[in-house]
Amino acid sequence: MKVRIGGILCIIIVFLSFNSCKTLRPSEMFQTAPEHPVNSFEASKLEYVIKPYDKISLRVVSNVGESFFKADQSAGGNTQNSNQSGFEFSVEFDGMVKVPILGRVPVSGKTVREIEAYFEELYSQYFVNPFVLVEVTNRKVMIFMDSGTKATIVAMPTENLTLIEAIAEVGGITEISRSYKIKLIRGDLTQNPQIYYWNISNLSDLKNSNIFLEANDIIYIDSKPQYVVRALREISPYLTLVTTLVTIYGVFFRLNK
Repeated sequence: MKVRIGGILCIIIVFLSFNSCKTLRPSEMFQTAPEHPVNSFEASKLEYVIKPYDKISLRVVSNVGESFFKADQSAGGNTQNSNQSGFEFSVEFDGMVKVPILGRVPVSGKTVREIEAYFEELYSQYFVNPFVLVEVTNRKVMIFMDSGTKATIVAMPTENLTLIEAIAEVGGITEISRSYKIKLIRGDLTQNPQIYYWNISNLSDLKNSNIFLEANDIIYIDSKPQYVVRALREISPYLTLVTTLVTIYGVFFRLNK
């Protein structure tokens, strides 16, 4: 009897050993090959460029700060929402945005400053010395932790969101997080994105980690493997099955005596 139970347990252990990486850490994300280059970080000098499906906030005011648009003015359609910063509009699939008075105008491929200057030129046909304020309201970064099982989207209200601020926005790192192994992924995931590693476990390395993030950056905070916990979780169904079989065997063995 003991030999049979031992044999079953050996089979389970062998099965897990062949599937250890995927079985014990199946939720891991953004793993890179050892030969994948790690980039040396340099602050980006590029401004954010508007793309289709972005959302922009538009406010047109006079030199004394009075808004030319009132809350009851409508551009039509369902692309306009009012907020404290102005009116929010969605950039359509073709890079056009529909705004009051001007109608549909192209904005895709332009930076915020270029759009502000462009709108000031267009609105100067209708207002005296218009002052245009534009803000991209859907800029964000994504943070993954606990082997990818916990994810949060952090809005970027300004250009100056730092790595430390983004981590603070999600409540800090967890008990199983590796603060010395934080991966930042920047760029198109399908086109060889840039990879950076950061260590915020001590002050000497922290001074190099308070960098400004860019829209659509991905932050992946590595975590401890927790092999024992996950191994027990994986083998618990098999142990339950073995226990059940042993119990059934014991019952029938006693009945046959």
